[in-house]
Order: sequence, then structure tokens, then C-alpha cells
Amino acid sequence: MKARSWRALAALLALSLVAAACGGDAGDGDLNAQAAACEPGQVDGDLSFYNWAEYIDPDLVTAFEEQYGINVEYTEYESNESMLAQVEAGGAVYDLVVPSDYMVDTMRQENLLVEINRDAVPNAVNVGAPFENPPYDPEGKFSLPYQWGTTGIGVSYTALEELGMEDAPSWAMIFDPDMSSAFSGRISMLDDAPEAISAALKYLGYSIVDVIESQNEAAVEEAGALLKATNERLAKYDSVNFGDDLVNGEVDIAHGWSGGFFLSFDEADAWEDYAYVIPVEGGVRWVDNMSIPTTAVAVCSAHTMMDFLLDAERGAQLTNWTFYASPNEAATPFITEDIIGDPAIYPPPEVEANLELIPNQGELALVFQDQFTQAKG
Repeated sequence: MKARSWRALAALLALSLVAAACGGDAGDGDLNAQAAACEPGQVDGDLSFYNWAEYIDPDLVTAFEEQYGINVEYTEYESNESMLAQVEAGGAVYDLVVPSDYMVDTMRQENLLVEINRDAVPNAVNVGAPFENPPYDPEGKFSLPYQWGTTGIGVSYTALEELGMEDAPSWAMIFDPDMSSAFSGRISMLDDAPEAISAALKYLGYSIVDVIESQNEAAVEEAGALLKATNERLAKYDSVNFGDDLVNGEVDIAHGWSGGFFLSFDEADAWEDYAYVIPVEGGVRWVDNMSIPTTAVAVCSAHTMMDFLLDAERGAQLTNWTFYASPNEAATPFITEDIIGDPAIYPPPEVEANLELIPNQGELALVFQDQFTQAKG
């Protein structure tokens, strides 16, 4: 059922715009007008939710369906770039997507996102100040934060001790051939060009932001050469199973996202055997966001899902399930102490100072992808 009724005029306008969208004639202006007509709790059809793998508590999806009387078609992707390709192709309808920071910037500049009607998302007030008007969406028109976290290394305590890196873990455990050769064939990296290139840049002593803002192609090529030299010691590139591969013993060292490791540690009850570390050289800090692509049909349902997930207790439920940090300040009292107090999930200031958001790569994006492809080849 709907959470509340709305004025007849608004309903008629929304219905006419949905009909236009379904007929394939709706332009961006129509979608923005449709969004502007949405009211809190309004749904205008089943929701197609396109999200990362293992990135929501299934109970939240079920609760949303039961509360609003609609179905959620939940599909998953493995990288920002694969999601972008699907949205650009326009062959499938997606009402809600979860792009990372730099991808929000890319998509808004390419006019692939609908402006969010904040009035239809009253729980947006729960978003913490550090996540309001972010650099990738300066006016906060096209995104609302979903989760945030870091990219680092998952490693067995045995390997960490063997490397002597218990107190000062480094990207060297992947990129230094003398150090990592003992684990040749038992190392994995994310199958993600911006993440892999950024890890190499940090090991080489570069600022990711400075490289991208200065369009320093030579630095990216240097990082690509490092990845290529590392490739022979890698077991695989993988953005989905990196945590499971670690706890199953397939690899000893894995490049990956914080919560992905913690979810695997928890499912395997392997907290005493494995660690997630942020290298001393620093790494990537990222923010994933909820956005409405221009492929959307159920625009109001998308707003209602955003509001549903930004509720304080539901926001905490999301973080308690994913092990990623929450941008939802109101959720903090409901997040478990084990998570809120874990410095690997909520890094202290001295660690956070060495973390960087990956900016929109602009024309350098092709160089990132080309270098990554060559390294894998």
C-alpha cells in the first residue's frame, strides 16, 4: 500500500508522465518534471534496482515490497563501468542505481541522471554534513549517499607475520617482487581499472587526485607498467569473490573493498585468521550513492526507496549487514559497537588523511582503461 495519499492534480501529472516514459517519448525534462511531482511515500510502479553484488540486506528489500505493495527487481553489477555501459545502451529499464563518487560526476556531466526531488525524500536530512554537496555532485542534485568505505588489502595473519608487516602494512606485499614472490599465484586484485591503477599510484608515491587533476598521463603509464610487471604473480583479477577467495584459502593476499572482506570473514567465522588493512602509503576512500538514471520509469518509487534506506534504523540495518560505514548520521546510535568502533571501517583521522576519493578521470579515463587492459593481457 502507499504510505500516504497525494493531491489529485499531482497524481494525474505523474500518471501522464509515466505513460509518456513507457511509450519511449519522455525526455530528460519530462523525467525531471515527473520527479518534481513525486511526494513522500509515493510509488508509481515496480522498482528496478541495479546495485553492486552483496550490497543490501535482503530483508530490507522484502520489507520495502511489503510496506509499499510493489515488487523490486534487484539485479547486480561488478563495476561502475559495466553499470554505465548498461545505462548508456538504454536497452534495460533501471529506476535506481548505485554509482561511486567519480561515476556520479561522469553520469551527471553526460546527462544520464535525473534531478532528485529532495521534498520526496524527507529522510535526506539524516545525511551527515561531510556527505552534503560533495565534490562529485556539488549541489547535491543527482545523488544521495548510500554507503562509504575504503579500498585496501585483505590478508591472512600468517602472511602478514611472514612479511613482517603487522604494524606497517604496505602495498609492497603486492607490488614489490622481492616481497611478494613468496606468494606468487596466491594474490588477487580488483578487476577494476580505476581501483587497480590507483593502488599502483599510491605505492609509487603519487597523489591520485593530483595525477588526475593534472591529467598526468606519464604517471598512469608508470602505474600501468607496475601492474603489468605484477601480473605474473597474480592468481586473478576479481571484484566479486575476493573476500571468499581469501577465507577459502585460494589466495593469501587480496586487493578489495573493506566491507566485502568483513562480510566474508563473518560468514566464515574467520575473524581470527584474516585481517583487512589500509596500507601506510594510503589508498582509496569512496562513497557509493543512490541515483536515478534517465532509463527510469518508476521515478517516484525510486525516491521512496531512497527515503526508505535513509531512515535511521534501516540505514543502520544496511551497515550492520554490509560492514561498510554509513553516511547516515542518524543511523549511528543503531549501528553495532563492533562496527562503529572498528578503525578499519571508520578510519581514525591520521589514516583518513592518506585516503583519496578517485575524481572523474576525464580524458584520462581511456588511459586508465588502456593501461589496465594491457597489464591484464
